[in-house]
Amino acid sequence: MNYSIETSDLTKTFGSYTAVDHITVGVRKGEIFGFLGANGAGKTTAIRMLCGLLSPTSGSGHVAGFDIMKQTAKIRSRIGYMSQKFSLYPDLTVINNLKLFGQLYGLSKKDLHGRIDEMSEFLGIKDLFARVTGALPWGWQQRLSLACANLHSPEILFLDEPTGSVDPLSRRNFWDLIQNLSALGTTIFVTTHHMDEAEYCHRISIMIAGKIAAIDSPQQLKRQNNCNTLLDAFLKIVEGGQS
Repeated sequence: MNYSIETSDLTKTFGSYTAVDHITVGVRKGEIFGFLGANGAGKTTAIRMLCGLLSPTSGSGHVAGFDIMKQTAKIRSRIGYMSQKFSLYPDLTVINNLKLFGQLYGLSKKDLHGRIDEMSEFLGIKDLFARVTGALPWGWQQRLSLACANLHSPEILFLDEPTGSVDPLSRRNFWDLIQNLSALGTTIFVTTHHMDEAEYCHRISIMIAGKIAAIDSPQQLKRQNNCNTLLDAFLKIVEGGQS
């Protein structure tokens, strides 16, 4: 099977501390794949290695067919990335942030104009073009971040806890957009510690202390652990992994 993202025994250590411990995953094209775990479980470190922002200590991985050890520049041209923290320019207007990020991705003026129109229509932000970004409510800032990350039509979107400070309604609306992108063929790799978000994923990997403790669809994980809720299944898996 061809995977958009594939790792084998991917590991990252910082001195004597192992942040990511021999993880092996395969993510299919168009799949919404979630890394679920508590803070410090290794989710962000893993995503940064896959994005070419952090060098692995050992193991291997490929993203969009390119080696994460040797071809990071090619990987970055094919992915979009949203970090945990708001990374746009708060003093710029919405339209100027879009133009800036489009230029950073190397889009021509013609292509950039078309993509801004498409993404602003898709995400419902066209009426906000003249607004200063830092003055927007957090949910709208996240929509803008998603628009900027998706301007160059990446094959894969990496979302690192993208809704950490967003209210439940805005979070649900954000996930509607993610599901639409997946339906259009974009592969989504997302880290979260919200159980309701994990339910939207096609498959999730439960991380404990840098290791993958379980990996399957939310429905299968509940069934395998004889649980009615994903939270109960998560707690059962975590308790088993720590015993």
